[in-house]
Amino acid sequence: MTRLIPTEHELHAYVDERLEPARRAEVEAWLAANPQEALRIEAWRVDARRLRAALAGFGERPSDPHLELAPLRRRLRQRRQRRLAAAAVLMLAVGLGGLGGWQAREATLFAGMLPMADAVEAHRLFADAAVLDIQASDPRRLQEWLGRHFNRVGQLPDLSGYGLQPVGARLLSNEAGPAALLVFQDRQGQRVSLFLRSPGEHFDRMPSGQRTDGQLQARYWSHGDYNFALVSAADDARGESLRRALGVSL
Repeated sequence: MTRLIPTEHELHAYVDERLEPARRAEVEAWLAANPQEALRIEAWRVDARRLRAALAGFGERPSDPHLELAPLRRRLRQRRQRRLAAAAVLMLAVGLGGLGGWQAREATLFAGMLPMADAVEAHRLFADAAVLDIQASDPRRLQEWLGRHFNRVGQLPDLSGYGLQPVGARLLSNEAGPAALLVFQDRQGQRVSLFLRSPGEHFDRMPSGQRTDGQLQARYWSHGDYNFALVSAADDARGESLRRALGVSL
């Protein structure tokens, strides 16, 4: 069992794609079972992509140990931690200044938040994962699973008319409590996901809207007791029709 828990060195090797295939599969299974760790490793991936972009064009230069990705990534994390510590001290000082300072802090934090950003990240991390909490090709089984964890959710509509069948679901969590990612797939293997969560502190009732994040399109809304987001490929023409079908039922 201990072997299944990757070391820090193995996690770095996993991000840099230097693990043996068998061990890589074990690490992927461990990450699928540990969503918080998976989010941390995904942040490392983002750091790595930024570093590679910043170092583009250096390939013809002599090897420099100071440009190795792992040490650079550690220095980047340390710098981020110092900035967060400085920001925390500043927030405390502003907060002690009274209610006006606290409201200014809240407004600043809120301005930097994007609606249902957790839905987009959950799709990136888990929509194509081989391991989900439940594998369900039967819509009724997926509905039963959903009802066990979210007892005030509506009836999941049949999406076969849009060429989509359920693949499975994963139970997640965030600052508002439990969340869920439901995954659907068409015959071409293209996947879409439905994310639902309880209303959060800043997005109590989610205004209906949509936004593009890289190659993904997120359509979000509130209905009943939950906030929802449909995440699909940005060029998927079914997106808006799916959102309307789901928005009426759930």
